[in-house]
Amino acid sequence: MDRSAAIRTRGLTFRYGGGPVIEGVDLAVPSGVLGAIVGPNGAGKSTLVKSILGLLRADDGEVLLFGEEALRARHRVGYVPQRSTIDWDFPANALDVVTMGLYRRLGWFRRPGRKERVLALEALERVGMETFHARHIGQLSGGQQQRVFLARALVQDAELYLLDEPLAGVDAVSEAALVRVLGQLRDAGKTVLAVHHDLNTLSEYFEWLALLNVRLVAQGELGSVFTPANVHQAYGGRLPLFDPPGRPLADGAVAA
Repeated sequence: MDRSAAIRTRGLTFRYGGGPVIEGVDLAVPSGVLGAIVGPNGAGKSTLVKSILGLLRADDGEVLLFGEEALRARHRVGYVPQRSTIDWDFPANALDVVTMGLYRRLGWFRRPGRKERVLALEALERVGMETFHARHIGQLSGGQQQRVFLARALVQDAELYLLDEPLAGVDAVSEAALVRVLGQLRDAGKTVLAVHHDLNTLSEYFEWLALLNVRLVAQGELGSVFTPANVHQAYGGRLPLFDPPGRPLADGAVAA
């Protein structure tokens, strides 16, 4: 792809408990792609995303976002964390949560007004959650919660969106809504990179792929990276069966 890199890491390494969680990761995500990070449990996928964002301080390596040092470019990034990391008892409704995405623009000491409310409601409408704007966030289903947090990222009008397992444990309606919005972001020239877990939907949802298992196994256009050999290298042992083009069988069958 003849595109400049939205994300570039060089030698990115994060250690925990004496061993590497990610090691020597040289990632180059082109601008304007809808991409996925895939790998087995414990591969370091979430750690890689958090290291890119600066939420974890890497032991070695560097991160550039759109050619800038990551900290200088943070305002250009929207982030959707894993649902399991969020306090769902926090006293906020869906509209409050989305409005929080505007605090960077407002500053912490300026209260959001009518303009911010309109922007937040528009973001909720994009993900099909406008009728739930007054619902406490803890009273929503998992898929609805995920859509609200995507709306919180959307309201930032970012150039790069990083999402950690956005489709994990969501209902079919929410999955369709999330995938639709991610595609719209890509079509608008934004860059989207999501940690993903389901190999059977990769070819349907994404066009660019990074395979990770502590080290980066392969990266690039999905058709060239999503191959049985690369998946076996990343996962080892049991791996999905593939159609000739490199797509997994619909029934998710596995072979030793």
